[in-house]
This record gives sequence, structure tokens and C-alpha cells, in this order.
Amino acid sequence: MTSSPEAGRPRAARLASYWFLARFLVLLAALYFLVAWRPVNDRVIVPLTSNIARVSGLILSAIGEPITVSDTTISGGGFAVNIENGCNGIEAALLFVSAVLAFPALWRSRLLGAVAGLLAIQLVNFVRVVSLFWIGRHHPALFQSSHTVIWQSAIVLFGVVLFFLWAARQPRPARAPAE
Repeated sequence: MTSSPEAGRPRAARLASYWFLARFLVLLAALYFLVAWRPVNDRVIVPLTSNIARVSGLILSAIGEPITVSDTTISGGGFAVNIENGCNGIEAALLFVSAVLAFPALWRSRLLGAVAGLLAIQLVNFVRVVSLFWIGRHHPALFQSSHTVIWQSAIVLFGVVLFFLWAARQPRPARAPAE
């Protein structure tokens, strides 16, 4: 049996995929543990979530909704939402950042991609929070399905699509010429 460069490529590609998956899972676990660690949660995640509530409240006020914001809770018109972990966009951001950092690209590109993706995910998350408050206040029967089925799926799907779009723009490694 002989070996050719062509025969080694599928195995090399599989191996590269396994390494990506391993790096992704390790990074994802590490980032989840980091944000779940009480000091990081209390000093970073909770203030970030409060700011998400505050900015979402400003947007809701700008579109004419009578609201008040207290910490992570937005209330008004007989309805209130409390933005908790899982609703602040952090999970989608962790998935995205883990995938970007695990991807075999230049570090500069990874860091720029991670920052741009974090901002994009948070912008979509503002749309999510604002729309969920509006739906809950004006169409309460639709709130639960909008929250758990539509928006939870949409925010994760957005992060995944964003990663694929970013990864597709990365230069391909040079391949050895076939003999």
C-alpha cells in the first residue's frame, strides 16, 4: 500500500477539525467557569446586565413606553422583566468568542473578530430585550413563546451565523502543491 499527499489530506483535515473542537470546548468551559465565578459574576456580569437594562430602558422610553429601570428589572404599564443570566446575551457571546479564539486564524483577526462579534451580539440582544418587553406589555399571551422559543434560538443562531461569516473571511492556509 502506498501513501500519497492526496490520501493524507482528509486525515489532516479531520485532525484539524478535532483540534478546533477540542480548543473550542476547553475555551467554552473555561469562559463559562470564569463568568460563573462569583467575583466575576458580581463585579462584571451583574453590572453589565444592569447596563443592558438601562440602555434597553432608554430605547423603550424613546419609543414612548412608560418604564422605570431598577438594577436589572424594567417595568412599566403593568408589566416587568428581569434580565437574568441567560437573557443578557452572555451565553451567545461565550459560544461565539470560544469559536473565534479556537479557529486557526491570525491572533489579530481573532481578537478583532471577537470584539466585533461581542458588539454585534449585544446590539441584537438590545433588540431582543426591547421587543420582549414590548410584546409582554402589549401582547402578554405571546411573551413566553417569544422569549423561550423565538429569541433564545435566534440569539444563539445569530452567534453561530456570525461565526461562520467571520470564519469564511479568514485566509485559507497555504497547501503544499500536489506531486
